[in-house]
Amino acid sequence: MQSETGRYSQPRWGVTRWLADAGAGVPDDIRSALIADLYGSLPVFAAGAVNTVAVAAVIAIREPTAPFITWVILELVICLARLAVLVRAHRAARTRRPTPTDLHLVLALAWSASVGFGILISLASGDWVVAMLASLSAAAMVGGICFRNFSAPRLAGTMILLSLGPIVPGAALAREPLLFIVFLQVPLYLSAMTVAAFRLNRMLIATMRAERENGHLAHHDTLTGLRNRAGFVAALNAKLAAPAGNGRPFALLFLDLDNFKPVNDTHGHAAGDQVLMLAAERLLRALPETDVIARLGGDEFVVLANGVTAEQARAVGQRIIQTVAMPYQLAGGATAQVGVSVGVAISPEHGTEAEELLAVADAALYEAKLEGKARCRMASVATNVAALRRLSQKRPATAAERGAA
Repeated sequence: MQSETGRYSQPRWGVTRWLADAGAGVPDDIRSALIADLYGSLPVFAAGAVNTVAVAAVIAIREPTAPFITWVILELVICLARLAVLVRAHRAARTRRPTPTDLHLVLALAWSASVGFGILISLASGDWVVAMLASLSAAAMVGGICFRNFSAPRLAGTMILLSLGPIVPGAALAREPLLFIVFLQVPLYLSAMTVAAFRLNRMLIATMRAERENGHLAHHDTLTGLRNRAGFVAALNAKLAAPAGNGRPFALLFLDLDNFKPVNDTHGHAAGDQVLMLAAERLLRALPETDVIARLGGDEFVVLANGVTAEQARAVGQRIIQTVAMPYQLAGGATAQVGVSVGVAISPEHGTEAEELLAVADAALYEAKLEGKARCRMASVATNVAALRRLSQKRPATAAERGAA
């Protein structure tokens, strides 16, 4: 799981790590997505920055004293610094470089503290128009803080405390008895908004987990945990779309278990499922992590072997045959014996599209079965032509082909 604009770095400082912590048991990809959410977008940032700077400037014009002029300068410096960090972070994320997440979080806290400073000096000034304007602006910001930063509820709670908390000492400095009600209101409001941030965070993580699981199920086989056809085709298309100079040719190996049906007939479908799971485990152990392994359905598997020549692909096929053909110990002490036949297609020699390569490898597998099973057969010119002819018969005619006809 990743932001549409790139990947953002996790915070490294102890304090910022604590502020942005998503809790125990949260997967790394979800943590990355939560950090990306904290950066938001430039329009969202601009709305808050314009509001606070404008309010500080208007108040400074009305009360041109040192504290209010200092507040305007603080707002301008912090907002410009946040803008620079935000632009830098977005550019770095798009190019996969480290992003200044720690600085981004510290500046968010500094901005909140500046808002709180404005409230404090506004209430202490005794000018109720100024006090009302500063307090309304801060209250408006609190809602945005909560809903923009609930990806990190500790950060949201701290920002709310820094921006709105100074109302309490400000009311005390104002010496207006009616304002003492904020001694009760502000703690309750801070607690409610912080609790809301934590609840929204839990809901967000639950939603992300559900999306993650659904995405996994859509591209993986539920029995073996390997990729399914959709997941494999996606990986194969990504490989084919990569620049031609990115690596050596790759091989596609189409596998079919020999004598698998007797296992189901003799020992039952539960035993057959166990054989499929054990065969998948053997393939994972026998092949490099860089290879993509999938179960297409039934007892059919397929492997995308990266960076191999034709001779190396044959060697991979023979290794698969030896690994898969070893006896299987089933539940209850029974033993099953199956073999495997392999058909191999090489890209770009045998095709440059996913369906072409699958069809050619499948045709090579069919020839391996005809030759006596437990064999590895490389696709030939005849195999290639026959497979592509069958594939073209399955495809609907294009507009150009219909016009030519």
